[in-house]
Amino acid sequence: MLNCKMGRYQILGLLIFLPFLHYSLPFASPLCPPDQRDSLLHFKNSFVLDVNASDYCHSYYPSSPKTKVWNKGVDCCSWDGVTCDNVTGNVIGLDLTCSWLDEALHSNGSLLLPKLEVLLLRSCNLTRFPYFLYSLKGLKDLDLSFNMISGEIPEWFWGISHDTLEKLIISHNFLNGSIQQLHWKRLFYIDLEKNSFQGQLPIPPPSTSSFYASDNDFTGEIPSSICQLSSLKVLDLSENNLSGCMPPCFGDITNLVELDLRSNKIQGPLPRSLVKCTNLLVLFLSHNKFSDIFPHWLKVPRLYTLDLQSNNFHGRINLTASRLSFPALAYLFLSNNNFIGWSSMEDFSNTSLSVIDISNNKFGGPILLPSPVTIYYSIASNHFAGKIPSLICNATKVEMVDLSNNSLTGSLPPCMTNFSTHLSVLNLGTNNLEGTIPQSFSWGNSLMTFDLSQNRFEGKLPQSLEKCEFLEVLNLGDNQIKDTFPGWLGMLLQLQVLILRSNHFKGFLDIPGRIDLFPKLRILDLSNNNFGGPLPANLFMNLKAMMNGNIRQDIFLYTPRSFEKSSYNDTLSITLRGRKERLGRIWTIVRSIDLSQNSFKGNIPGIIGHLHFLDGLNLSHNHLTGSIPLTLGNVTYLESLDISSNKLCGGIPEVLADLPFLAYLNLSKNRLAGRIPQHNMFLTYENNSFSENPGLCGTPLSKECSPGLSSSTFDCKGHENWFKQNTVWIGYSSGFIIGISIAYIAVEIGRPKWLAQGVRMLERRAAKWMEKPMLKAIKFHGQ
Repeated sequence: MLNCKMGRYQILGLLIFLPFLHYSLPFASPLCPPDQRDSLLHFKNSFVLDVNASDYCHSYYPSSPKTKVWNKGVDCCSWDGVTCDNVTGNVIGLDLTCSWLDEALHSNGSLLLPKLEVLLLRSCNLTRFPYFLYSLKGLKDLDLSFNMISGEIPEWFWGISHDTLEKLIISHNFLNGSIQQLHWKRLFYIDLEKNSFQGQLPIPPPSTSSFYASDNDFTGEIPSSICQLSSLKVLDLSENNLSGCMPPCFGDITNLVELDLRSNKIQGPLPRSLVKCTNLLVLFLSHNKFSDIFPHWLKVPRLYTLDLQSNNFHGRINLTASRLSFPALAYLFLSNNNFIGWSSMEDFSNTSLSVIDISNNKFGGPILLPSPVTIYYSIASNHFAGKIPSLICNATKVEMVDLSNNSLTGSLPPCMTNFSTHLSVLNLGTNNLEGTIPQSFSWGNSLMTFDLSQNRFEGKLPQSLEKCEFLEVLNLGDNQIKDTFPGWLGMLLQLQVLILRSNHFKGFLDIPGRIDLFPKLRILDLSNNNFGGPLPANLFMNLKAMMNGNIRQDIFLYTPRSFEKSSYNDTLSITLRGRKERLGRIWTIVRSIDLSQNSFKGNIPGIIGHLHFLDGLNLSHNHLTGSIPLTLGNVTYLESLDISSNKLCGGIPEVLADLPFLAYLNLSKNRLAGRIPQHNMFLTYENNSFSENPGLCGTPLSKECSPGLSSSTFDCKGHENWFKQNTVWIGYSSGFIIGISIAYIAVEIGRPKWLAQGVRMLERRAAKWMEKPMLKAIKFHGQ
């Protein structure tokens, strides 16, 4: 009896296990219906595989040719990118994101997958909406982003999966036209970002919780009907052309968590109804035309990002009230407004702010100390005054400090150069700081930008700067530093910018040969110092970044220095094209040497012609001699050349006229001679490019050239001989004319008698010698 019961239980267990066995054994029948498998294979053949078709992909979306291994011999439910229903075997999901698919689907192509719910065709190089979408009646999730779909959305598209679509992503395409209404009933996630849609902002259905419409060309006011979206949590309308005021009812969207209205033309005050949005975490309002006071009244306990940059917010800020209104605030952006000060004496040291950016306002008084947890701290371009307190060194986690363009005085606290191993940017430029630069740089620091320009620092450069192995930008221009050239900085292999102009540096630029120094240097400005001796040929030989390069790569590889929720751009002032230019991020594609206003002597070394990627060269106001080297014709990308106010001789090399980008040229105040080249860029230069060179002729100068004269006629030696010879003839001619004039005057007045008698005697002798009568002789006295 017991054995019978055990047998029944074994049979029952076997019956329960059989379905699982069916799906797991290798001889089980495939789940994927044959017609759906064939449809997928037909779909596969609509594309060509090309790795470049998935350019937009990154580590979050790894690219691979998913369809390459699709074939009839394998159950399509196991194909990469295909998801099937576990019970019916119907294909319900197709994810071909970043699958190297290229070329648009055939307009009459089909995809017979009646139960498909998820279709992800991100970065498939599509150029139009596939028409087969119209036959898919049960789609819930559709992603066509990062393609090349252009034009207006076709009418038929608005009818796809009308009752089921929940998520629509068509961002990062080239779509345009207006969108009247988004009709889908169950839609909760909409992404229209980075297209060219125009017209009024479309209002999504009430079910929407996330609406992204940034970086388009929507215009007009934000419709007040948007306040009816009670389920809305994320609203991103940034980077459009929206105008008018925010609807007063905005606070009715009480579930709002993130609001982004950056980079529009929205004006007026903030609606006070926002106080009802107690769930707000992020509020981005920057780059608009808002005009209001600081929103102390907006008591949002969970808000951690407040961005009011580049508006017309004004008045004073009560930091005590702000701390109570926004106890969780971590990121504060107030730059480029008209705030004038503080209504309390508190600073930021008692907050939890990671980012503090209050630059470009009208704040005054002593500087406000950052929090010990602050990472990004910018108070630049205000009216802060007084000394920098040593307590600033308590911010040991800080990575970026910008106190530039204020009225700070006194010396630097000794701790300022080593208080944070995370510090990568220290900008104290354009203040009234003085004293010596602290010698306390230590190994292991992260400093990449060190800017003390336009202050009153003196003494020598701290040798401990050599410990800043990641340093890229060193700007000490416009101070009173007295030292010799710091060649040892050449061992900083990441250094790209070295500006020491307008100080009291002196001596020769002695750079040892056979040592790789300054390999990445792009900008070298030593102008207005007391350097002397020959130009540093060994230095030029080391500037590898000016010899080799890729202009397009420089443009696309540049990114601002990134910090938590913020960034920093190095801004430099250099002389280019004869005037001072302020460079922001573009400095990374500029390669410039400025050695002007020193006392360099001798020739311009020919090695300078190896700097093929040099954009600007300024050697003006020195004592250089010799001729202009022909090798300058090899500096292909040269845009600005100033070698004026020297003692250069010879002709102007014709090769300079072949430099295609040479927009600015100044050769004035030298000893150049010969014909000015008359082709290419030389036809665009004005008179002041060549003035005060007595031997030059030809357009644009008024002095005409002798027939057959060219610039190649004159080298420095020939020019010197020509100059001496003409000087002698000029002397002879002048003496002859002066002598005749004196003799004529003497004879005319009869004094002195001996001279007058001598001249008459010479007249008679000359007449006899010429065997001519007296009447035909030259007469100085009318007899």
